[in-house]
Amino acid sequence: MAPVRFGLFVPQGWIMDLADIEDPIEQYETMSRIALTAERLGFDSIWLFDHFHTYFKPVLETTFECWTSTAALARDTSRIRLGQMVTCNGYRNPALMAKMASTVDVLSHGRLDFGIGAGWYEHEYRAYGYEYPPTPGDRLRRLDEALQIIRAMWTEPYASFQGTYYQISGAINEPKGVQRPHPPIWIGGSGEKVTLKLAARYGDATNLGGHLNDMSYYIHKYEVIRGHCEAIGRDPDTLIRSANAETTLLRPGDDAELLTRRYRRDDTLEEYRTHAVVGGPQEVIDTYGRLIDAGVNYIIVSDLPGLATTDILEYLAAEVLPAFR
Repeated sequence: MAPVRFGLFVPQGWIMDLADIEDPIEQYETMSRIALTAERLGFDSIWLFDHFHTYFKPVLETTFECWTSTAALARDTSRIRLGQMVTCNGYRNPALMAKMASTVDVLSHGRLDFGIGAGWYEHEYRAYGYEYPPTPGDRLRRLDEALQIIRAMWTEPYASFQGTYYQISGAINEPKGVQRPHPPIWIGGSGEKVTLKLAARYGDATNLGGHLNDMSYYIHKYEVIRGHCEAIGRDPDTLIRSANAETTLLRPGDDAELLTRRYRRDDTLEEYRTHAVVGGPQEVIDTYGRLIDAGVNYIIVSDLPGLATTDILEYLAAEVLPAFR
């Protein structure tokens, strides 16, 4: 089986994965504890969502802010890489975002993976007073300009850019970070005409998700990416091909219906299985193996019930990950 790396979404609150813990300090310490456990168990990376309200319904529960949490976890950990899946471009000025990311790359000693996307969660925009560009095309055009600014801030002594949506003039960004030429850029999304083209043009990695029962989806998207890369003379194999894998790992005696209830939102268990894997170690191994056969070389485990304690993570590391090492 081809080599594959593994990342993990740590509990952050967005998917109600801290709702059973009352004290906000203990909620953060839980996030930190899981990050340290993932580091000890040999995961390649940990990941955070960039959201302000819980999903899929906004309720009065903790959702820790992405970038301040990334900075804190960078100091709590020492070896594991840290990323966002993905930073919402509309929530921060791109020049400021580049500055923040450079700082995190330094304080993590060069362990930042910079994830970014066009944004989609409309009610968050409106709740926090951000303009919500009305169409995906509007948001993607902003993302295109933002990526140019961010790369300029990371590579040029004085960054300038005059676009339709963003303008900077002689912006100084020191320090620029540790990694050269810059922190890896992970672009999330699957739109074939624009998003995957942006990944081919600016990205070091692409991220897909939500189709664990349909490997033809990944095969097709990677063919589209290959075409975009070849059109600009880029070797498509230089682009990391990652996928989010919603995973409910069952131990003997576990009730799948009960375990998945919080993560299924309004789906039935059968509907949930169309985009998530629910099963024992061998079923999870088989699903991950099919992802790899479809072209994925980086699997990011998400929506793992019970992750607020370390037991299920230890079980995953003992019963699933050795099949891929």
